[in-house]
Amino acid sequence: MKKIVILISGRGSNLAAILEAQQIRAWEAKVTHVISNQTDAPGIAIAQKYGVPVTIIEHKSFSNRSLYDQDLLAKTRNLEPDLVVLAGYMRILSSEFVQHFSGRLMNIHPSLLPSFPGLNTHRAALNTGVKWHGATVHFVTEDLDVGPIIAQGVVPVLHNDTEEILARKVFVIEHMIYPQAIEWFIREQLVLEQGNVRVEPAQQQFFMLPITP
Repeated sequence: MKKIVILISGRGSNLAAILEAQQIRAWEAKVTHVISNQTDAPGIAIAQKYGVPVTIIEHKSFSNRSLYDQDLLAKTRNLEPDLVVLAGYMRILSSEFVQHFSGRLMNIHPSLLPSFPGLNTHRAALNTGVKWHGATVHFVTEDLDVGPIIAQGVVPVLHNDTEEILARKVFVIEHMIYPQAIEWFIREQLVLEQGNVRVEPAQQQFFMLPITP
């Protein structure tokens, strides 16, 4: 039984999607722990609802970033996870953390990388006038938002979309592709070669939300 540790900072919608998928799909894996850097993150209640232990490591309680990073790495490493999942975790991880969990550290980003890395992705998509937007699940590397892509989900950008509408559509596709990417990892179907990820046996790594006017 593989062990998954999930890091959160906020609402926990992807956490909820992952925990629901774990139950429905009967994974040979279990989310054994959730770590939050915010004491008031709504995702904490979601973890508790599913009976998942939670550790709060509040970054503001440390005198400097290095001490926080060291504590986060030590506590996560002690949990002995097979996979670490970032689900709305809003801190940049240290190089030591990324290196330690290389190849077993996943993130989801609300854009079709490499387009729109960083923050305010929905605003950037609207301002640029793209007709397609979405989300990307990728392995985490030391360079922000450029890790090997595991799966992408696409949503249409319509003429009357606002940031809020677009965000809601992207959340829907995120909740589809993140559990799927984790399931591939659990089943040891992900092959990473020369910076590219494929699924064996071959499966579609591209998902689309239907167009609704």
